[in-house]
Amino acid sequence: MPGRLAAALAGSLGRQVSPEPTGEVHGGCINTCWRWDTEAGPVFVKQAAAGSLPMLEAERDGLLELRQAEAVRVPAPLAIGTSDEVAFLALEWIDFGLPSPAIEARFGEQLASLHRHRAARYGLGRDNTIGSTPQPNGWCDDWVRFFRERRLAFQFDLAADNGYAGRLQDRGRRLLEVMDVFFSAYRPAPSLLHGDLWGGNWGVDTAGRPVIYDPAAYYGDREADIAMTRLFGEFGARFYAAYVATWPLDAAAGTRRDLYNLYHVLNHLNLFGGGYRSQAEGMIDKLLAAAGQ
Repeated sequence: MPGRLAAALAGSLGRQVSPEPTGEVHGGCINTCWRWDTEAGPVFVKQAAAGSLPMLEAERDGLLELRQAEAVRVPAPLAIGTSDEVAFLALEWIDFGLPSPAIEARFGEQLASLHRHRAARYGLGRDNTIGSTPQPNGWCDDWVRFFRERRLAFQFDLAADNGYAGRLQDRGRRLLEVMDVFFSAYRPAPSLLHGDLWGGNWGVDTAGRPVIYDPAAYYGDREADIAMTRLFGEFGARFYAAYVATWPLDAAAGTRRDLYNLYHVLNHLNLFGGGYRSQAEGMIDKLLAAAGQ
């Protein structure tokens, strides 16, 4: 298998590659990743089942969307294809260093610049994935409708299909009915989002430049990206200070944080089960209370 994949890589990259990868790159939980040497230097190769090629194509397109904003460093897609029973995506190899408060501040400034890259509507020209879950991105002129239908309702439907009924669905559907209250005086611009911005999806290269990767990109409320940075352990204080100094957030941003992070908690429930149900139900109760329900 490595030999056939090497041949497919060589053909797609247009360069000679070593017959086998140098070593496995750890960190993800969905695909197998490799460092693969070539005559022009190493490349990063993500390997998945052949049926996952559309998911890798969506990732490539998300990286390209982020790169064209020229705000934060994003790995360049180099090749994509299939070999036998596997699909692959090859990206430029980046050597990573250690973040510092100064680099976190730089990242905050650069993320604000990324978010200033806008579209006329909310969504994206193609669907993609959040983890391994499909993420529908059909264009929409109304942000509340977009987030209600293409984010929360979609995840609630998946949860129902996965057997999560009862209170989660009853209270969740009530939240969908009243969530407009969180946007009574707020109309976000369609900003370019990373879409899956937790601590494992950014780093710093050896030149001290922030790098973002593994996106679930689309155009939406920039608060959704900022909210997720606080979901699985907050980023550094300098990051937030630099972001708001570059582009202040709406005064009521904190009231929508759980609404945006509920999407990711529901996705984790659908992917992994476990305690995410109680976490989701707690977030829904808090949001309904804030909405006066």
